[in-house]
Amino acid sequence: MPDASISMHAARPVIVFGAFDRHNFGDMLFAHVVDRLLHEHRMDVLPVFAGLAARDMRGYGGHDVVGLATLAASLRDAPVSVIHAGGEVLTCDAWEAAVMLSRPEDAQACIARYGARDDNRSAWARSTLGTDALAPYLIGNETFAQASSIGCNAIGGVTLGSRDAPFRAEVLTKLRGVDHLSVRDAHTQSVLQTAGVAARLIPDPVSVIAKLFDARIRARARHGSMASSQRAFPRGYLAVQFSADFGDDATLARLAHQLDVIAVSSGLGIALFRAGAAPWHDDIAVYRRLVARMSHRHVTIVESLDIWDICALIANSAGFAGSSLHGRIVAMAYALPRVNVLHPDNAAQTGKQAAYAETWEIEAMRRAVGIDELALAMRDALASDRDALMRRARELATMYRAGAASLVTQALEG
Repeated sequence: MPDASISMHAARPVIVFGAFDRHNFGDMLFAHVVDRLLHEHRMDVLPVFAGLAARDMRGYGGHDVVGLATLAASLRDAPVSVIHAGGEVLTCDAWEAAVMLSRPEDAQACIARYGARDDNRSAWARSTLGTDALAPYLIGNETFAQASSIGCNAIGGVTLGSRDAPFRAEVLTKLRGVDHLSVRDAHTQSVLQTAGVAARLIPDPVSVIAKLFDARIRARARHGSMASSQRAFPRGYLAVQFSADFGDDATLARLAHQLDVIAVSSGLGIALFRAGAAPWHDDIAVYRRLVARMSHRHVTIVESLDIWDICALIANSAGFAGSSLHGRIVAMAYALPRVNVLHPDNAAQTGKQAAYAETWEIEAMRRAVGIDELALAMRDALASDRDALMRRARELATMYRAGAASLVTQALEG
């Protein structure tokens, strides 16, 4: 982005920073939520959306994202305001970020070439990202020396306590320098509190997606592939997603059986969708292999990667089942039944899905379950008290907006 366009912004540029430089459902929605909240506070603000890589994500319903290195060179000594838009940024290291920002067709070659040795992959990640940061999606005064405010918007870091000492030290040092810090789950809050860092606890930004963008989402549901998907399931459907690491034959066989049981017992169709197309996210080829293993025929793969189509698919479903945290959070915002499914390798760990659900979910709703529990958990979720789900949706939206208000005010007014 040229300096001339930056100078047209407010006297103090507002930089919205996050992992919306790759195709990931939740991260791309964060940028829209922050943008809307900024404009509700002041109509003339023109925030700059920045990521580690310069990417035009508008074709997927996202933003035209400026690369951080370019932005820092232009505004390093300017009195900018920085808002970390959200997400599990406290535990994303440079290697993970670099792989996820690579082209899907190149990712496996990069992993094979650089992944076996820590020094090889660290050097490649530094070269690829243009930074020596260990936790590159968390930035502070080392990047913008004259920043007037730096805020973190309902971020997460569930596994921070298990990361190595240098990584933790960098994260904690950066957090001690921010002006506003909120986290989205009690587990992350506790980890930071133990390290002497106080953080406010508020729901995830996507908690307000139905309140802020329902008209846009409903409009998407009436047109194109989303309308076709609804017509294909006159008795309704479940929105189902799972990440590519579920793709081994044995795991797919178990998952196919559970989805067959759900479909037969509920009478609902199964609409499979991707909540992310970046490397280490979701893989449409794995979905096709799953469908081939299912005996139930009322199943389709929704190919659209537009984040508003994904929102519409979930919003008009009978419920959500999958590994995506933000699939669950959109379902929560629309007061729909929801269940997260855990990969067998992660069943004994507290991941971000379970940590979030344990913090904010109604008592009767299952949190995150193993594959072989999915059908039973979804049956129970579909029988949930809809009034209770609606109350919780309203409560979470209200709590998020109240918690984010001071962040927005600080960014715009100091």
